[in-house]
Order: sequence, then structure tokens, then C-alpha cells
Amino acid sequence: MSEMQTITPYGSEGTKKEQVARMFDRIAFRYDFLNHFLSLGIDTLWRKRAIRELPSKRPLYVLDVATGTGDLALDAIRKPDIKIIGIDISSQMLKIADQKIDRKKLQDRFVVELGDSENLRFSENTFDAVMVSFGVRNFENLQKGLEEINRVLIPGGKLIVLEFSKPSSSPFKEIYNFYFEHILPFFGKKVSKDGEAYEYLQKSVVHFPDGSKFTDILTSIGFAHTNFVPLSLGICTLYTAIKTNG
Repeated sequence: MSEMQTITPYGSEGTKKEQVARMFDRIAFRYDFLNHFLSLGIDTLWRKRAIRELPSKRPLYVLDVATGTGDLALDAIRKPDIKIIGIDISSQMLKIADQKIDRKKLQDRFVVELGDSENLRFSENTFDAVMVSFGVRNFENLQKGLEEINRVLIPGGKLIVLEFSKPSSSPFKEIYNFYFEHILPFFGKKVSKDGEAYEYLQKSVVHFPDGSKFTDILTSIGFAHTNFVPLSLGICTLYTAIKTNG
């Protein structure tokens, strides 16, 4: 855990949380384009797969942590009788999310606000589900952020996490590593003008405790029925867990 916490976008220029917020503020104007371009559009399929994990309960009250520009929530909001609150530490990312919400006239079903995953303003037992899309590896304190998520979930509520992971099978592993270490940072810097952001992306994925290591952390916090499913040969992993009734 301590090793992961040392991975920051800009070295020692402030806390990890401050640096991550600054990084996303800097790249927000190109974030959606780069997401789709650098993942070859596969990110849309990952989000659809995650949304299938939402509980069937209606009405459904959902918290989207690290909502960014709101893409996951905007896909999920197509389900009937669902309301979503999205939080993020980047004001520039939230501005883009707000523009999408206004354009689609979804203000009564999806709202976003500045918020810190490690200090959620919500009461215990508030949400039926919590989603996090490519955000948990950016938590400054992973355990504290997950504990907060557990706190605000209702008993029996569901956590759904999408996060980048490390493929393990050759030769795809070697091809992926070359792409992630060289091609992605090159194009990320060209388009976003922030090379450090995409170098950080690669390093943060390498140091993230993926697979069973992550579900072990969830279990230690008090989640049950933890599960992980590698997607696209392990580029991404879908995690699910249930808050116990205790």
C-alpha cells in the first residue's frame, strides 16, 4: 500500500490528492477524446459491462465516485428509475460533466459536485450502489477511500469498480507493456500537452494491487461476495463486492 501511495504525477509538488486534481484539471479539455482514442473505443464496452452489474432494485440511488466527465453515470442513467450523484476532485472535469448533463436535460436525475472519496459528505447507509470508474488507483489513501464507500452504502449495497490492470499472458503482455510505456505517453503528451499525466497513468497501473490483491483489501474492510473479472485480456478488470449486513 505504501508503495502505491508514492506514485504521483508531478513528483513532490504537493500531496497526491492535490497533484491528481491539478493533473485532471490540466487534461480535462482532451480527456474524453484521449480515453476513446487511446483505448481504441473499448472503454465504452467496459462501461456497458459495469452497468450490467447495477442492482435491479427500483428506485435505485447511486453514487459515482471519481465521476470525471460523467460518462459512466450518463450510460447508467438510461436505466429507468435511477438517480445518480457524481463526485470528483477536479473542478474542470466536473464542468464538462455539467455541460453534458445540461445538454441532455438530465438535471433531475444526475448531479455532480466537488467531493473527496476519503471524506464523503453523505450519511451512513445512503446509497444502493457505488460505482468507481478508473479512479481507485488515484486515491491518496486507498483503504480510507474504500472504507468511506462501505460506510455510505446500505447493508447489502453493491460496489462496482472498473480499473486498469496488468495482462499476464504472453505475447499480449509484452505488446501491451510496450504500448503503455511508449505509445500512450507519446500521444497523451502530444494531445493533452501534459506528458507527466500519461507517465503517471502507466506507473500508477503498474503499482496498483490488482486482481485478488484488491479483492483481499475489500474483504479486509468488510465487503463480502467479492469478485473480479478481467476484461480485454486483462487490460481492465471489473470488481464487484457487497456490503455486509453487519
